[in-house]
Amino acid sequence: MTLLISLFILNSCKNQDTVGLGVDSSTQINGTQVDTSTIIVNTVKEDSIITTGATKNALAYFTDPVFGVTESNLAASLSLPGAAAYTLPSGTISIDSTRLVMHYIDGFYGDSVASSYKLNVYQLSELFNESTSYYNTKQWQANTSNLLGSVTFKARTHDSIKISNIITGKPDTLIKVPAQLRVPISNSFIISNFFNANSATLSSNKIFQNSVKGLYLTLDKAQTTGAGGSLMFAAGDTLTVYCKIVKSGVIDTTQIKLPITKLAASVKHTYSTTINAELNNTTTSGNVFYLQGLGGLRTKVSFPNLLANIRSNLLKKDSDIILNRAELVVTPNPGSNIPYRPIPKITLYRLDIAHQRIGVADVSSSDPRNVAANAFGYYANKQYRFILTAYLQDILLKKTIDYGTYIAPIDTTNKSSVDIVATSQIAARTVAVGSDKTSPYRIKLDIIYTKIAK
Repeated sequence: MTLLISLFILNSCKNQDTVGLGVDSSTQINGTQVDTSTIIVNTVKEDSIITTGATKNALAYFTDPVFGVTESNLAASLSLPGAAAYTLPSGTISIDSTRLVMHYIDGFYGDSVASSYKLNVYQLSELFNESTSYYNTKQWQANTSNLLGSVTFKARTHDSIKISNIITGKPDTLIKVPAQLRVPISNSFIISNFFNANSATLSSNKIFQNSVKGLYLTLDKAQTTGAGGSLMFAAGDTLTVYCKIVKSGVIDTTQIKLPITKLAASVKHTYSTTINAELNNTTTSGNVFYLQGLGGLRTKVSFPNLLANIRSNLLKKDSDIILNRAELVVTPNPGSNIPYRPIPKITLYRLDIAHQRIGVADVSSSDPRNVAANAFGYYANKQYRFILTAYLQDILLKKTIDYGTYIAPIDTTNKSSVDIVATSQIAARTVAVGSDKTSPYRIKLDIIYTKIAK
């Protein structure tokens, strides 16, 4: 009886991976995973970027041991109070102090501990035209022989400070404000260009701007110590004049704010020998590749061997393939994130026939196969991941032609969709493992496909 029961039990056991009804082996559908390193990566320079009117504006002097030196200076347009015709207050005016008030915004990258910075402010010698779109490659002309103001500081980009709040007709009070940089500006500059300006100059904001031209902000290379870094400032800064007004024997304090209505970043990258060698390599795939913000570096990626192999070896006349999942995995080179962390988010896009940037189908809101934007290109578990199932399936079926696919830095502000436009609003960088076959961290494309009979 024991032998008979055992026979029934053993005969009823089945492979746990086989679920459902019996399948004819000739028509069976199998899932297969491909882990490949047949990917070509080449580091290239980023496209030029319009920086006028950006949400985040970079002021930088950063010496990176791998990438080289990055500089970013800011040109600023200066307006009348309210950006409109202005009449000076009546009475006798005397200036206590003038401050250029710059508000920090998230995005600092570099050395915030050991480095100190010195910011110099000059007057532009060419007009900042607010109706013009300025690129990151623009080199501004400024009167650097006449220093308007400077400040030496540490990068305390998240520390609130206390300032005097001037209340007309009442005692001044101390208030706490979000992190900001306050640069002392020469009173003589304000007296000459504002208080002593004729009525015609103050009658129109455009006339005033043509007269004053604007401001130029740069970090002093000789006085910035340590590796330095890239600081981000928000739009909406002001040149604030703290003054006293004596009228009919009554003394009162007030402040007059001249808004910085627009900023434009001028960025320069001086690359290391290592980076220049990689930029000059256009014939072989790089063992490592480089991504850099502030309009620095992106990477062209292609997988021709993989797609050719799938077409020739798997797409027989009597069969076809459905990609169940295709995922590109990018891993930073171990140790390259010390002391500078990798970019928190990168993007992937393709070029159309006119070589214009467009998103891949996997993140297109008009494609029913699209995936969530928050799962595309974020740095998590020491890797970046991109779902490319729809994009590669369309290439296999020749519905889409790969005119160029790129990986590039992107800002983290937008979380609802995938940005593909070059940006100056992120300053971080990443050194990633490329097609190095000796490294377990090499870039790879994981594909799960199903081969089906036609």
